[in-house]
Amino acid sequence: MLQEPIVAIKNLNYYFGKGSLRKQILFDINLEMQPGEITIMTGPSGSGKTTLLTLMGSLRSPQEGSLKVLGQELIGASKSQMVQVRRHIGYIFQAHNLLKCLTARQNVQMSVELHRDIPSQEAATRSTAMLEAVGLGDRVNYYPENLSGGQKQRVAIARALVSHPKLVLADEPTAALDSKSGRDVVELMQRLAKEQGCTILMVTHDNRILDVADRIIHMEDGRLVRDTIISEKTPA
Repeated sequence: MLQEPIVAIKNLNYYFGKGSLRKQILFDINLEMQPGEITIMTGPSGSGKTTLLTLMGSLRSPQEGSLKVLGQELIGASKSQMVQVRRHIGYIFQAHNLLKCLTARQNVQMSVELHRDIPSQEAATRSTAMLEAVGLGDRVNYYPENLSGGQKQRVAIARALVSHPKLVLADEPTAALDSKSGRDVVELMQRLAKEQGCTILMVTHDNRILDVADRIIHMEDGRLVRDTIISEKTPA
């Protein structure tokens, strides 16, 4: 029996503005992402990559076509339905978006606490274990100001993956990092995602990390112009 796609997009169009200022940003996007697949999205600035990512992430409401995430149609979805979808998605952004007033563990634990059925003691234990998994077991009680760029991004990865999301969306996760830190961060995402069986979509301009992908999609001028399956990957 075939598994349902994690993301299924058909004939998706998206516009900014209204009336005479209305401008089409995405044109007739068709895309499916399967469970456990790592997809990298490339394309020049302004090509619509981040807009598409935020629509998939249920952070914006789609307008035309069909956009199903985890089986839920987001066109016409209510706010509560959108929130429900977001609970199963992990987000990693270029700016790690850590709260300065919280320790690394507390930043990660915030993500667990969105799931109200998890007791706070278990949330703390899971968060510490996840930080150990990303190599920050000795930085659990550090505040962001005392962490390097690569360490902050590892905290952001731990926060995104601690709740075992079915989908992880990463927008330029290596942009602020040097090549070694960037490589480490992406390989870490790849390993943890494979262990957890989640699907990853990563937007990047970083050609050095394309080899971690199962497929590469390329956007230009709001259109999906290439979709390449990387069939012969060397085992990690």
